[in-house]
Amino acid sequence: MSTPPPEGTLTPENPAAGGPTAPRTITAPHTATAPHTTVETRGIEPVPLAERRGRTRELFPTWVAANISVLLLTMGAGLVVTGGLNFWQVLIVALVSPVLSYGLVGLISIAGKRGGSPGMTLSRAVFGQRGNLFPGALIWVARWGWETINAVTGAYAVLTVLDLCFGIKSTTALTVVTLIGFVAGTFLISGLGRKVLQVCSTWSTYLFGAFSVLVLAYLLAETDWSAVFDKPAGSTAMVVAGIGTIAAGGLSWVPSAPDFTRYLPPSASGRALVGHSVGGAGIVVVPLVLMGAVMAVGTPDLSSASDPVSFLGALLPTWLAVPYLVMALVGMLLINSMSMYSAGFTAQTLGIRVPRAWAVSVNAVISLVLGYLLMNVATGFLGSFVSFLTLLAVAFSAWIGVFGVDMLHRKTYDAEALMDTGRTSAYWYRAGFAWQAMTAWGVALGTGLLFTRVDWFSGPLAESWVGRNGLGWLVTILVAAGLYAALPRNRSPRPAPLAI
Repeated sequence: MSTPPPEGTLTPENPAAGGPTAPRTITAPHTATAPHTTVETRGIEPVPLAERRGRTRELFPTWVAANISVLLLTMGAGLVVTGGLNFWQVLIVALVSPVLSYGLVGLISIAGKRGGSPGMTLSRAVFGQRGNLFPGALIWVARWGWETINAVTGAYAVLTVLDLCFGIKSTTALTVVTLIGFVAGTFLISGLGRKVLQVCSTWSTYLFGAFSVLVLAYLLAETDWSAVFDKPAGSTAMVVAGIGTIAAGGLSWVPSAPDFTRYLPPSASGRALVGHSVGGAGIVVVPLVLMGAVMAVGTPDLSSASDPVSFLGALLPTWLAVPYLVMALVGMLLINSMSMYSAGFTAQTLGIRVPRAWAVSVNAVISLVLGYLLMNVATGFLGSFVSFLTLLAVAFSAWIGVFGVDMLHRKTYDAEALMDTGRTSAYWYRAGFAWQAMTAWGVALGTGLLFTRVDWFSGPLAESWVGRNGLGWLVTILVAAGLYAALPRNRSPRPAPLAI
């Protein structure tokens, strides 16, 4: 007499063989669910249809929260000081960048409602169970950098609050304490999961609105607007380069986009997903970039500040510096929490078999170590940030091109095959690799690096028009998409039902 499988074990039939076979057991000890608790315990397994009751409008505050970063102020200042752009050109950059990058975020997020799983788990269907480890590992490492940058910015905000309000000066020991405190906060929020992130994102949207009104009132009263509008126009090439730089930040969220739509029903509007993604990001990116550009006319040092948080805190009057610093803390905390939330899924997809709430601890420890090095060893904060963004964009773009083309042909995902990492998986392909996807991804990644130049690396085509204008990421996407579309298709298995 057989015994029933333990809770959390899937035993569907094999759909790829064309008919019923002996049941397979796919054990996923890290995927237990408790949908009615505060802590989200579901891991990377597809969300059953009965639990997919999310709404598309939830994405708007999600992508608002993902962009509340004071670094956008610094980057806006850089467009004026380094790029030589005038106000109207900065406005074009600020408008076009989120449409490009978060348009892609919205499009790729459609895969989440189709498959009900995180983005890097769905990627198994594209690259194969073993092949997916390569882009997955690279994207996971890239997350380390994002989280480190955010943790450092948040720690700077804490240090500035202590100095401004209590006169406590920064020391190495205090730096470590504030960094630990900030990372602990992001670990807590990301560990609690989706519901807590939604609540925090909604309230941060209101807080950002109040902050924007305060800064706008200050700028209207104190800015020399004649100096702002009299600034001569820069080159069109610098406008293109500016769009590429600002858009690179949004591209980093594309592989994570399905993570935030997996609780949506398959009937959710794809157009609404794109609209809320672009709208939520744009309502933050546009004013922050413009504010930074306006501030830079009177204080050009903003564009090269080694610590942009304390610099702006000293620049603003006390009545505005306090809410600004609160906004900086909340924004960085939420961005880091969202990043660690997705990184936890990526860690599980790579085979780290721990509960979802603890999977984020790996990235938390890494961001602590790297954050300490960046705050106490590295020089040139903004230079390190822009260099990281540039390399990050290439790493993400190769995946985006392949996965995006696959989405055009794949409307559903095999729930069983996603979780079966063995040879019996319908997504095993040849020796665990989908050679078409791996070829397109590898060639595109190498091509993108040819056009890339950062502080410590310069590709042979970095001085070309594409390279000088920071469009290596766009070339990478086009090469990946074009090559993958031209190669023969893998046979798509018949999907298993999601109501598991």
